[in-house]
Amino acid sequence: MALNESMLEEFGLAPLWVRRGMTARDGQGDAVAAQAEEPLQSMREDANDERRAEPVPESASEPLRVSSADTPPPQAQGESAARVDEPAARREAASPRPDASASPNFDAPPEDDFAWFDDPNASVPAPAEARREAPALPAIHTLDWDALAERVAGCEACRLCEKRTNTVFGVGDREADWMLIGEAPGENEDRQGEPFVGQAGKLLDNMLRSLALARGTNVYIANVIKCRPPGNRNPQPDEVARCEPYLQRQVSLVKPKLIVALGRFAAQSLLKTEDSISSLRGRVHTYEGVPVIVTYHPAYLLRSLPDKAKAWADLCLARATWLANGGAPSNESK
Repeated sequence: MALNESMLEEFGLAPLWVRRGMTARDGQGDAVAAQAEEPLQSMREDANDERRAEPVPESASEPLRVSSADTPPPQAQGESAARVDEPAARREAASPRPDASASPNFDAPPEDDFAWFDDPNASVPAPAEARREAPALPAIHTLDWDALAERVAGCEACRLCEKRTNTVFGVGDREADWMLIGEAPGENEDRQGEPFVGQAGKLLDNMLRSLALARGTNVYIANVIKCRPPGNRNPQPDEVARCEPYLQRQVSLVKPKLIVALGRFAAQSLLKTEDSISSLRGRVHTYEGVPVIVTYHPAYLLRSLPDKAKAWADLCLARATWLANGGAPSNESK
């Protein structure tokens, strides 16, 4: 203990540690420190006597090694350092600070100015007037023929627009009594932009001639879908839903007295049913308030010749329905 105390005294820590540590822990001030000083003084005297009796070390310049057991606790060191720094802190608080207005620093921006952080390549926000949304397109049911054809030509409402060559709007007399509606464009129709071309189109022309009709003469031809599905697959329900408003507007503009649905898909799309074409034939249905007759698609008839007789029966029913709704015979037709 005497040697340890002598080393603490050598560093000038023994009286400071005991006096201040006791003060901080017990909160009894100078009275406690004075009581602790008396035994400590006697211990220092004993330590001095023992140090005089000890031999002198070989190298006086060798630094004295202090073990961790001889050093004061970290808390006491922190308290001591804090108290030692108190005068410096008071001096710093008392010293006047330089006036920022007297010597402004032009290298640093004002605290509220963030312009120097901006990216020089960043675009300036557009005025509120320029950010206004583009006006909405007119509703399809309000379009005339030219506006409707233009809307269809630029339509991108579904994925079919990605691989089409042309949209197939429709062809014929825009004030016709007869309206023929097919499924969707095929390869030839996509290339030419006209419905029912090729061999199926020729057969359809022959069917019309049997009724004293002709393409473009009191007949308007259109499709449920205006773009060709890839691989001539059946259109998906969402594709039909996005394209049907165009057909509805065509029907309202033509105002036909009769609609002939050509093929199963066209019939099911118009009539909103899953029934087979055989169950839909031979009856009068309605679409948008217009009578509908269901028959086979001309392309199907090219592969199934025996069903041409059934198709002829369907056409006869269509002609009778047309006449019943005010249709005029061929010699009085437009």
